[in-house]
Amino acid sequence: MKTYTHLSTDERIALMLMRHQGLSLRSISSHLGRHPSTLSRELRRNRTDYHYDVIHACALARERRSKPRRLSRLLPGSELFQVVTEMLKLRWSPQQIAARLKYQWPDSPEFHVSHESIYLAIYAHPRGELKRQLIRYLRQRHGKRRLRTISAGRRERYPVELSIHLRPPEVEDRLIPGHWESDLITGASNRSAVATMVERTSRFVVLAKLDAPTAECAAQAITREMSRMAPSLLKTMTHDQGSEMAHHRDITAQTGMKIYFADPHSPWQRGSNENTNGLLRQFLPKGTDLSDVSQERLDEIAHLLNTRPRQTLGWKFPVEVLVEYLQLSQSNNLQTIN
Repeated sequence: MKTYTHLSTDERIALMLMRHQGLSLRSISSHLGRHPSTLSRELRRNRTDYHYDVIHACALARERRSKPRRLSRLLPGSELFQVVTEMLKLRWSPQQIAARLKYQWPDSPEFHVSHESIYLAIYAHPRGELKRQLIRYLRQRHGKRRLRTISAGRRERYPVELSIHLRPPEVEDRLIPGHWESDLITGASNRSAVATMVERTSRFVVLAKLDAPTAECAAQAITREMSRMAPSLLKTMTHDQGSEMAHHRDITAQTGMKIYFADPHSPWQRGSNENTNGLLRQFLPKGTDLSDVSQERLDEIAHLLNTRPRQTLGWKFPVEVLVEYLQLSQSNNLQTIN
């Protein structure tokens, strides 16, 4: 396999001397074992106005090698770099940033950059506090989940009539908003908890602070926060088989939502909620004492998640999808009245 190598300093010296002797390029190429076009290109690129000088040629070659062939759009201090940095601060992933830039400025290719380029700009940044900060903005990788063995003697905690398999078909389609998935994330030593609710169609997130990690407090917190939503968005909720939903009938009585339960040890049946819990660990790492986190802070985190571009939504924000649905629903109701 043939590979190309640049002319060495010795070869450039020989070229200079042979040209001064009046030898042709073909004759010189046979002496050096180089193609005539290689020598011709060397003379054309590195000669002065009057002659070929090896010192001048070597200096020009070094200068070209030190310059990138194409300048990066993400140079530190550039406008695009500042925009990307602000999006990273919102805990957006490089893929979300790249897609949102194209969505937001479709006719401005100077603002388009791939997610690989964003990663490269971060890790190629000179060592220092800025580089460490940029890396901290990136989502932490999680290890692979271990397969769970399920005993033959396991039993359902909740009535079979509330099984996930008996939910209305429209829940699976994800076409009509109002169907939620829920869970609890716990803090240090399982002494504190936060309820997480995710709307299946829009991936809109609601977080609720629990006064204590008990079933009674879970029902109160979920009812409190979900009651802030429009009634048309409170159709069903799917939870796991955890004991924290023992007061599920109270939630249904207060909100009108019917509660369904996934199969034991089947987190994939609530994939949107599981994914959201992973995202939340960027803001609430494992081991955090969640009793110190206020509802106001949880609302701020939920807002950040609800104003992130999502690939599954065509890079729209969850709040955009939900608002569009509510506006369309209101318009249809007015037409019906008229």
